[in-house]
Amino acid sequence: MKKLLFALPAMLLPALPSLAKDRVTVDPNAVNTETILHVWSWNFPTIAENMKKIADSGYTMIQTSPVQQCFQPEGSGKKIFDEDVTEGNWYYYYQPTDWKVGNYILGSRDEMKVMMDSAAKYDIKVIVDVLPNHTAFDIDAVSDDMYKAVGGRDKMFHTHGLDPIRNYNDREQCTLWAMGSLPDVNTENPDFQKYYMEFVNDLLSLGVRGFRYDTAKHIGVHSDPVDKEAGVKVNDFWDVATGRKSVKGVKLALPEDSLFIYGEVLQDKNVPETEYADYMGQTASSYGHVLREALEKGTVNGIDILNWHHSASPEFLTTWVESHDTYANAHESAHLTDDQIRTGWVFLTARQNGTPLFFSRPAGSTRKAYWGDNLLGARGNDEFYHPEVVAVNKFRTAMKGEKEDVRISPNGSVLLVNRGKKGAAIVNISQLSNVVDLPTTLPNGTYRDEVYNKEFKVKNGRLTGYAAPHRTYILKK
Repeated sequence: MKKLLFALPAMLLPALPSLAKDRVTVDPNAVNTETILHVWSWNFPTIAENMKKIADSGYTMIQTSPVQQCFQPEGSGKKIFDEDVTEGNWYYYYQPTDWKVGNYILGSRDEMKVMMDSAAKYDIKVIVDVLPNHTAFDIDAVSDDMYKAVGGRDKMFHTHGLDPIRNYNDREQCTLWAMGSLPDVNTENPDFQKYYMEFVNDLLSLGVRGFRYDTAKHIGVHSDPVDKEAGVKVNDFWDVATGRKSVKGVKLALPEDSLFIYGEVLQDKNVPETEYADYMGQTASSYGHVLREALEKGTVNGIDILNWHHSASPEFLTTWVESHDTYANAHESAHLTDDQIRTGWVFLTARQNGTPLFFSRPAGSTRKAYWGDNLLGARGNDEFYHPEVVAVNKFRTAMKGEKEDVRISPNGSVLLVNRGKKGAAIVNISQLSNVVDLPTTLPNGTYRDEVYNKEFKVKNGRLTGYAAPHRTYILKK
């Protein structure tokens, strides 16, 4: 996701009579166990060096920043954000110049191979952020190889692909015009599809086992308008990208169900969520907004924190407290303290559904200096392996098959996520201490949490104790 696009409340749509029903019909028995660390702006060597720590912290997957060749203008440097660069250096790897592995920010293809070997050693699945529907602003920077492969420059973009979107709720503009002025690729061009899928299959050959599709809602589904002027008859990119259809002898090299694929389909009016659900998981952007609102207020009273605010079934959603967009673009979430983010993460991760993604904030970042040490390629701050984060990551895996039972204190500040009779997570989202006295499914007994060794008691179906400000506790039977 790039600049100028923000999450808005979801508009629920009726289920379509297709495979989408599998991802829009709620299965009460579905339980998610995986977690994603978004190693945003870390380069390949940094990721490889920290793979053991990532695994020891309980994550099962990592998501890298875009790995394809990207825009490198004169004067670009190694700062994440540079006041002399309007959009910040981090924004350049979201501006493709070719779909080949390797760029000056993350590293070379050989360095990626070393990272992938490290991931395999520690049994970490790698997801790559991919962005097929636009190029760099400077179309002269796009490689001649790619222009040649797609049939020439006039075949690269949609008919109105250089015209900026004026109305994001107009699906024709949203899918066929330039998002944030980024040139919109003709993703229905078979020559482009072939070239792009060769890139995807190269990533799979390196061991990649998932993709996050950036700006996915800007690539049309079957019900969306087609670019007739460019000779397009059907919006079939997603059929090709998910392996349902081959193009010019090239097909997704692995079965779709062996991969973790989700799309950044930011929720807004007129977005056909159920059609996207036919192809892949989606981002729960509205839920992130709701969760952050609760964290800011220190209470969930008056806020529907249990509803996932999405028309897709929750087991197919990728969830977060914040994303790189909410942090780095308009700083929508950047003012939240690390403590607030952590309590939100524990609540999100303790729950039964969704696949939570932890955004790694820049090292040294503060609530007054969001960019911190401001160095592209470096590891993020220490929060990704904070003891509370580690405890809930491992709790999530241990709670496989256990349904949730969420309870909320009368003041809305203490959230209790019961997971069958095996465990519970206590989350105090307030800056004040709170009494804990809530119904639980845990058996009677005395429990000590896994991080602070704090004692809680269960008697006659009620869990009691005290919770410190912005503190979380993990209990297991």
